[in-house]
Amino acid sequence: MKSISAARRETVAEQAPSVRWALASLSFSMLLPLLGTSIANVGLPSLAQAFNAAFQDVQWIVLAYLLAITTLIVSVGRLGDITGRRRLLLIGILLFTLASVLCGVAPTLWLLIAARAVQGLGAAIMMALTMAFVGETVPKERTGSAMGLLGTMSAIGTALGPSLGGLLIAGLGWPAIFLVNVPVGVLTFVLAYRHLPADISKGKTDRKDFDMAGTLLLVLTLSSYALAMTIGHGRFGLLNIALLSSAVFGTGLFVFAEARAASPMIQFTVFRNRVLTASLAMNALVSTVMMATLVVAPFYLSHALGLNQALVGIVMSIGPIISILSGVPAGRLVDRLDAPFVVVAGLLAMAAASVAMAVLSGISGYIAGIAMLTPGYQLFQAANNTAVMADVRSEQRGVISGMLNLSRNLGLIAGASVMGAVFAFSSATSDVTAAHPEAIASGMRMTFAVATVLIVVALAISAGTYCRRALGKS
Repeated sequence: MKSISAARRETVAEQAPSVRWALASLSFSMLLPLLGTSIANVGLPSLAQAFNAAFQDVQWIVLAYLLAITTLIVSVGRLGDITGRRRLLLIGILLFTLASVLCGVAPTLWLLIAARAVQGLGAAIMMALTMAFVGETVPKERTGSAMGLLGTMSAIGTALGPSLGGLLIAGLGWPAIFLVNVPVGVLTFVLAYRHLPADISKGKTDRKDFDMAGTLLLVLTLSSYALAMTIGHGRFGLLNIALLSSAVFGTGLFVFAEARAASPMIQFTVFRNRVLTASLAMNALVSTVMMATLVVAPFYLSHALGLNQALVGIVMSIGPIISILSGVPAGRLVDRLDAPFVVVAGLLAMAAASVAMAVLSGISGYIAGIAMLTPGYQLFQAANNTAVMADVRSEQRGVISGMLNLSRNLGLIAGASVMGAVFAFSSATSDVTAAHPEAIASGMRMTFAVATVLIVVALAISAGTYCRRALGKS
């Protein structure tokens, strides 16, 4: 008669191939939405020429996609918790793939923008549910490794877009940057259909009604915020103020409605969990800093340091390459050590990197900062996601995963707008492209001085949260 431990080892061995294929499907589900974001940016000049449109108009090709993800990611996470995550993820992959076809054959700009919004809906479903599935497909002791792998795929999607997009446009034309998603989408659908665990059947009495009123309020509120922070072409005017005010009012209305809903989309009792609340806040702060590097670095490298576009591209590729290489090791470190410890270690590395980028000058200073910032970010992401998702109840995984992604997206939007404004203000000019090199260098220093403050705030949050948690256990 076999011992219990031997039987368990055999079970794990039998499940291992299935787990690997399930992780492969989740990896592609994380890759595609990020590739869909980064690959379209490089095609904007070609699309403006193809449709004979102004740059402000073709920007909506990117904006419609990001708005759909930002406004819907929590709602679709909740919908997955109610209706079944596998079923909804398959629908999301199918939507993303079919919308990619529509993007590639769109005869007009506005049809392309509409197709991108649908593609964004599919991307929101994939991003919200991918992390939620980790708890159902991977043993708890390997959660960190799985999160690290997803972080690596996210970095690959972000890094691959510009180079792949440039090659496709040069060789096949702009439709190819959308059609390239189709074969990968089909492969992802097949893998997910065959290897992801089936949804647990729920009786009608166990199903809760979907909170349509809360969903509509959240979508309108997040749309107002995202538009307030992105439109205006660098100026924060009356329209931006009105939209931001609407977002504040909408937030209060959403909280009021959710408190009285029979089946709220977000149960505010989850915010009594200090780890979750702290993780969402830290996620937003860290994402703000990471976005600042993408906004400021091109101007600093080209205008302050005088690098040509080829060298700018090479230097800016260092961060994504390090991110790709450090994602999986970061996840394995989380599995070996306590997640809160790795969160703090990642934030300390990011703080040191921000100080370096604020103090050190020249290309060597920039590279030194990026070489610390990127692995620090991967450590933080793997550990933070693991700390949140490892102990979440099954019926809440979708909405909590959606909230993590939402906090990241809100941080990215803030990074692009607020940190961009800090950079422009510190450069003492309304037109950064015409600023003196020393003024741009000054803007770079001030931007990362602010970034250092944000990371220190995140460190204070982590220290307060995890120290209190440790004292509570003792």
